[in-house]
Amino acid sequence: MIREGDRVLLIDRRGKKYLVRASEREFHTDLGILKLGELIGKDYGTSITSHRGEEFRVLKPDINDIIAKMRRGPQIVHPKDAGIIIAYAGISPGDTVIEAGVGSGALTIFLANIVGPSGRVISYEVREDHAEIARKNVELAGFSDRVTIKLKNIYDGIDEDYADHIVLDLPQPENVLPHAVEVLRPGGYFVAYTPCMNQVHRFFQAFQEYREEFYKPRVVEVLVREHEVKKECMRPKTTMLAHTGYITFIRKL
Repeated sequence: MIREGDRVLLIDRRGKKYLVRASEREFHTDLGILKLGELIGKDYGTSITSHRGEEFRVLKPDINDIIAKMRRGPQIVHPKDAGIIIAYAGISPGDTVIEAGVGSGALTIFLANIVGPSGRVISYEVREDHAEIARKNVELAGFSDRVTIKLKNIYDGIDEDYADHIVLDLPQPENVLPHAVEVLRPGGYFVAYTPCMNQVHRFFQAFQEYREEFYKPRVVEVLVREHEVKKECMRPKTTMLAHTGYITFIRKL
């Protein structure tokens, strides 16, 4: 049942989505005015009707709905890359993850969703404006209880003395290797997300000094191609979400 103050996803007949709070106020759309107070006490999966008779389906927003509607600053880590990071690193409920290069906080939210209320995400960010955007987006997702955002350069060191995993969206992840060796638990993953091939190459050169500390690296790139499914034809879409970044995984021995 929807309670006052709950976030709700509305979907109109065109498939357009709206993320709102259930409260005693009006919400104006081009398909009419909705009285959001009517949502209170309803069950998810029902509908609400505008003053023009247009029906909106009511759903509980998931993590992707929140990320799609959150405020954007810098480029986000896409779900296709976040999913591989979580899967290949085996990030689990209760884990402590140190992250750096928070940006708008999309990856932070994915990580917080996985580690759960018993886990922690500790995020380093050097830009105050990015950190503020990320804090508001984390609050929007409801994860402020498990996320700490620090205004600090992780290249200068890691404050914490323990992490299950370290996940970086930084131009020079190799600068964090000396700190990661001291903090990362045996079996934990060091993950570097970098958009350019020369960054991967530079990381591998720096990694040679730490070969005794980590299992051999794994580098992946994720491409997503959607398909159009119609009664008369199924075919790949003419556009696809192709290269966004290289993801390097190394595991502490």
